Amino acid sequence: EKMGLKPDNSGMQLCLDMSDKKSFKFIENADIKNKADIYTEDEKIAAVSGDTVTVISDSELEKLLKDGGIKKRVHDFKNLSKKYPDIAGVRFDTMLAAYLCNPSASSYATDRIIAEYAPYEPEIEGETDEFIKNACLFSLACDTLENELEKTGQKKLFDEIELPLARVLGEMELCGFSADVNGLKALSSELDTRIKSLESEIYSLVGYEFNLNSPKQLGVALFEKLGLPAKKKTKSGYSTGAEVLEGLKNEHPAVSLLLNYRQLAKLKSTYADGLQDCIAEDGRIHSTFNQTEARTGRISSLDPNLQNIPVRTAEGRRLREYFNAPAGRVLCDADYSQIELRVLASMSGDANMINAFGSGTDIHTVTASQVFGLPQDMITPELRSRAKAVNFGIVYGIGAFSLAKDINVSVPEAKRYIDDYLTHYSGVKAYMDKVTASAEKDGWAVTMFGRKRFIPEILSTNKTVKALGKRIAMNTPIQGTAADIIKIAMIRVYRRLKEELPEAKLILQVHDELIVEAPEAQADKAAQILTEEMQGAVKLA
Repeated sequence: EKMGLKPDNSGMQLCLDMSDKKSFKFIENADIKNKADIYTEDEKIAAVSGDTVTVISDSELEKLLKDGGIKKRVHDFKNLSKKYPDIAGVRFDTMLAAYLCNPSASSYATDRIIAEYAPYEPEIEGETDEFIKNACLFSLACDTLENELEKTGQKKLFDEIELPLARVLGEMELCGFSADVNGLKALSSELDTRIKSLESEIYSLVGYEFNLNSPKQLGVALFEKLGLPAKKKTKSGYSTGAEVLEGLKNEHPAVSLLLNYRQLAKLKSTYADGLQDCIAEDGRIHSTFNQTEARTGRISSLDPNLQNIPVRTAEGRRLREYFNAPAGRVLCDADYSQIELRVLASMSGDANMINAFGSGTDIHTVTASQVFGLPQDMITPELRSRAKAVNFGIVYGIGAFSLAKDINVSVPEAKRYIDDYLTHYSGVKAYMDKVTASAEKDGWAVTMFGRKRFIPEILSTNKTVKALGKRIAMNTPIQGTAADIIKIAMIRVYRRLKEELPEAKLILQVHDELIVEAPEAQADKAAQILTEEMQGAVKLA
């Protein structure tokens, strides 16, 4: 009901057992020995142990968190591990558990978790203020969430991947990524000069000066002054979005200059200037890694987003020069090759795709050869590019219309590419049919490691919404499994570095790529650990 769905079409069933009501006792200075659920609200802290609840101080909390003999259930283990690096004995995190139980929730704050997972008002002997009551409700929510993880088959995923990863991410945030502030300042100055030069050229071509960042003024300049063909006009004026300008770039030289101007202006404001503001006093950028954001299980990076540094343009690639290692240290980087397609090959069991990877040749060239019926040595870069679009498009459940637009061919031609691909990789087609049928029956899709994503869209009577649900059902097991694999690799790399190279640090994950900063003398060993642990994370066909 909270998701606005009917019980018969949500794909979720949360069964709360309200028969065995639990009572609590408030004891002012209770002695906590074996287990504790730790609840915080504003500046207050409570510990619930069995049926006893007590209020504790900051110093008592620190002592409790360091005691590995006391098994603890907490909220947001990652941030606790940053504040208390010696934290031990944490066996449960309500934030991560609630995320696994419902990856579509808008928030994983404690008040929402209590509202959603605490099944009844507790009976409390002694003091009964709102804070104590909420602490008891938090303990009940912990019980409910543990049961839900068991029922949805995600307990192992939680214990072996999500919970250990929280500590890894906490240390990555504390460590940060070294950045060259002087280099970014020089780049900003250079971009400023180029932007001003482009502005002058555009004004000269149009015939007068105006605000290039005003859609209204830009629309008048392009479609009235220069007389370019307008795609559409709304109440607020002409549309001047990127797609419109791309379609007009051969109509007038000012349009290409304008596209270049926008690209450089974004590069300057978002990255050259924006990243300078993010550099801390230690000369490093400390991004936040969000473990509960993406519905597929991927990790996201925020404030700033270090997973989205531009790479497709020469100017964008230059930004990477300003992410460096301090003197005497180097960056070691490794990424998985075509991880999502390898996962697809393994999960579908398609013999042709497995053989294509097994042969060691480029998968996109092999696919182009098979789809277009040509020997591999006759595959041009353009044909390879089309095959690549089909390869990745299939993973995302792409249709002929979207593919046609992506690779600039007709819709019938795009349809033929997809049909030929699925004929050759028939195991992939059978797998896609199987996962969509399973999602329609169960209401969810599942990864190789048991991660579930609920897909109410697939049960919709609206054809467009249902088609979206099918695409989600096809993609989730692939992208979700790839996300789980890199998480396993991160945990393995982190633990191995701790044991063998404590001076080396895992500092960044960019989806299928890991970066370690290590002392120069240990770089080869760090690279070896990175390679071995990433390759050893999982066994695929």
